[in-house]
Amino acid sequence: MERNRDGYLSPLSTRYASKEMQYLFSDNHKFRTWRRLWIALAKAERQLGLPITEEQIAQLEAHAEDVNYDVAEAREKQVRHDVMSHVYAYGQQCPDAEAIIHLGATSCYVGDNTDILILRDASRLVLRKCAQVLRNLSAFAEQYKDLPCLAYTHLQPAQLTTVGKRAALWMNELLMDIENLEFQLDSLRLRSVKGATGTQASFLELFEGREDKVKELEKLVAESLGFEKCVAVSGQTYSRKVDAYFLNALSGVAQSACKFATDLRLLQAFEEMEEPFEKNQIGSSAMPYKRNPMRSERICALARFVIQDAVNPAMTAATQWFERTLDDSANKRLSVSEAFLAADAILEIFINVTGGLVVYDRVVRRRVMEKLPFMATENIMMEAVRRGGNRQELHEALRQHSHAAARAVKLEGAPNDLIDRIAADPLFPLTREEIDAQLAPEKYVGRAPSQVAEFLREEIAPLLARYPDESLHAELNV
Repeated sequence: MERNRDGYLSPLSTRYASKEMQYLFSDNHKFRTWRRLWIALAKAERQLGLPITEEQIAQLEAHAEDVNYDVAEAREKQVRHDVMSHVYAYGQQCPDAEAIIHLGATSCYVGDNTDILILRDASRLVLRKCAQVLRNLSAFAEQYKDLPCLAYTHLQPAQLTTVGKRAALWMNELLMDIENLEFQLDSLRLRSVKGATGTQASFLELFEGREDKVKELEKLVAESLGFEKCVAVSGQTYSRKVDAYFLNALSGVAQSACKFATDLRLLQAFEEMEEPFEKNQIGSSAMPYKRNPMRSERICALARFVIQDAVNPAMTAATQWFERTLDDSANKRLSVSEAFLAADAILEIFINVTGGLVVYDRVVRRRVMEKLPFMATENIMMEAVRRGGNRQELHEALRQHSHAAARAVKLEGAPNDLIDRIAADPLFPLTREEIDAQLAPEKYVGRAPSQVAEFLREEIAPLLARYPDESLHAELNV
């Protein structure tokens, strides 16, 4: 299909989001789902005794997929009502069933239930992709769980950790997001058949006051669409807090992805790690040598969009009047769909980047060894105390030597000579060899390697067992 060059096109559709997520928010999926809902309603009403024939239902099913958009769009120009326009268009294709389409229902029967179904399916897709990120990072963390690297607080070198342990931190936050989104999915209920203001008055009228049949109708419709439960009470719509809950969960995913991408951008500046860089990729139009972390930067850019977008449904939920107002609709069309599309785009890049992370082991070790003399001072001090030294005198000497060595590094560009200074100080009853023995990076990573192994075994493996490996490797528009 030829691309429209004269109108606005969302980059979420043209560049970022996957085809499978885009389909969930497409017209075809939406209006075919409306028809599924009308069929489900007709079947349930017939089962409970209303005068609806098998032939009518068969006619509805025969046209469940081939939406006649031209008829619906022409009708909407006349009546200014999207649901009734599609009822009319469906009836034109199914003349024998025209009289029973949408029987007893209000517009939110198809609109809100469709939105809930899309929330469910889009969230499942997000979870699959989150799991693939964890699968990629799990292999990475296992590979590098023993490799010492600098750990930072305040973006200042603090102690040592391992490359794998840092990956476990990224994974843990995404694990929290998965558990949150799974909780929202487990709590999600279908609106089903509630009527114009949530009282089910129209259905009670259809079934001549039989509340038991109205309740059974609600149950049958829900079950046919894969839900065990319906919302207990509603106004005309399901509570808009549901949208807020789901977009907050997506915001969490965006936050975790942005944290990872920001760390990787910094590590790429330190030349310790890199995101994948393709053979013919250009990093800069002006500087041919550049290898910019453009994918991680894109994650951060899209993450900001998702995080701020989560405010939209919160404001909508807070400002609904009584049983409903329509000021939710225009905002909801944008905020919910674009949050899922942008989150999907983030995860496509996240999968791509974590599937090809590059670690420069020698640079990592060099940077560790530049700072390790400072970090080793406590161990050197404790060993000197065991040899009979005075802890307070040793501490003061180490403070003075450390500051002097740091000044030489920063002001003169000199190499770090702290160990030379300590070895030359008679206050320390240690030989140079004994001091050098304290400079093995592996002595300073604590339980990092075993923490990684335990985390992967006890937390990540059980989760990944619920999400089979689908080998999702994103092909990106760069």
